[in-house]
Amino acid sequence: MLDIAEELHRWVEQGRDFAVATVVATSGSAPRQPGAALAVDTDGTAIGSVSGGCVEGAVYELCQEALRTGETVLERFGYSDDDAFAVGLTCGGVIDILITPVRAGAVPPAPATPTASPASFGLAASLGSLAGAGAAGEADSDEAAPAVQPPSDAGHGASRTLIAAIAATAQGEPMALARVVRGPAGLLGRALLVRPGGERTGTLGGHPELDRVATEETAALLDAGRTGTVEIGTGSGTGGGAGFGAQGGGPAGGGSAETDTATGTGAETDRGAETDTATGTDTATGTDTATGTDTDAETDTATETDTDTERTGSRCGDPVVLLVESSVPAPRMIVFGAIDFASALVRVGRFLNYHVTVCDARPVFATKARFPDADEIVVDWPHRYLEAQEAAGLLDTRTVLCVLTHDAKFDVPLLERALRLPVAYVGAMGSRRTHLDRLERLRSIGLTEIELNRLRSPIGLDLGARTPEETALSIAAEIVANRRGGTGVPLTGAHTPIHHDVTSTVDRIGSVA
Repeated sequence: MLDIAEELHRWVEQGRDFAVATVVATSGSAPRQPGAALAVDTDGTAIGSVSGGCVEGAVYELCQEALRTGETVLERFGYSDDDAFAVGLTCGGVIDILITPVRAGAVPPAPATPTASPASFGLAASLGSLAGAGAAGEADSDEAAPAVQPPSDAGHGASRTLIAAIAATAQGEPMALARVVRGPAGLLGRALLVRPGGERTGTLGGHPELDRVATEETAALLDAGRTGTVEIGTGSGTGGGAGFGAQGGGPAGGGSAETDTATGTGAETDRGAETDTATGTDTATGTDTATGTDTDAETDTATETDTDTERTGSRCGDPVVLLVESSVPAPRMIVFGAIDFASALVRVGRFLNYHVTVCDARPVFATKARFPDADEIVVDWPHRYLEAQEAAGLLDTRTVLCVLTHDAKFDVPLLERALRLPVAYVGAMGSRRTHLDRLERLRSIGLTEIELNRLRSPIGLDLGARTPEETALSIAAEIVANRRGGTGVPLTGAHTPIHHDVTSTVDRIGSVA
């Protein structure tokens, strides 16, 4: 959703209500990654995209429906085992999409914080009663809805948090937005916002301990500048959420009807993929024997939480899965060496949305006239500048270092430091002969083979590049392949995935009851 925050911020300032559809999980060759969004306002204006065109029409209608009902829903689009071409996504793959109505024009003040003691009931019991309440609420919803239904109090809370996240992103403030995308129906779409240092806005509404753990995990993704999913388990017995991977790399739907039933909610439906499974989910949610629909069952669950949950997991069987979207400053690309190849690389780096710095010890070359596209030009010895940036905490795991100086007196002291930093990429220009000489110099000053193996040299992929622009493209291609887990081989005739995910393991957290 944050990819269209600037446009949404204008809508909020104009008081325009809207519904936003966000990709929360993908599998196969889904064209957009988790966090991609499409929004529709009450006038029917649409911005953004969730599928590159495959299912935009259906999602547009779902957004309009959400504006009418005021309900948050989770939908799935894609293939099924029994239907080769399910509704939409003819390009292949499965996507799960969360549709949330947002009231920009009339958001009431925040309700008072509940005063219930966290020690009075466990998280598992809390989630169980929420699941039961969700099922009961569905059973009692026979009355006709008005043409445009305002969101519930929970919806107002989510609207406030989403609006705060939109404003922060539009203003360039670092923060992360966490939303419940799977779990008890009463929590679906709930949101909280986390800023650096752990400051929190909003609540997931289930239990204070759920907010605490969610805040910690969201802050961890914010520190890494990552967007991904996190599963907060209510015990070792839960099998849900297995369909979600960090950064959206896992399959969207899990491997079986049982898994989807355990993790699904009454609000979730299935567009073309595993239709029977979706129907089963509603049936399972309606019975709700484990969580307890009546008061006595809920009391028993709460009483047994401290003993049974630790041994067998949550009685309700529903972990909570969060989509966490991080909004952080652009990743850094630092280009050492103010040469013609650097000028082309600066342009490509800006195109890839890096904040690009050019550093060179020679003031005659490091000038704005030579590098008009650079965000920053620094005249300093490369290794000294890198040390200063590290000391100031201005380097992170997304930082890219490109050493184009091609001169041992600059390269060696710089690489000695660079290869020991937790940055994303370190590449150095030079011939193979230069590379071998450089390795020997680095070994002689104490670098290990593990550290040397991090060096991408000669820099770039083999594209047969000759010109500065072609060389810059070669370097950029290697940076992207390194970031996304690509192989660099032609896709024609290959049997490798088109879209890679370098961190596809689900982040699981143990019982917090």
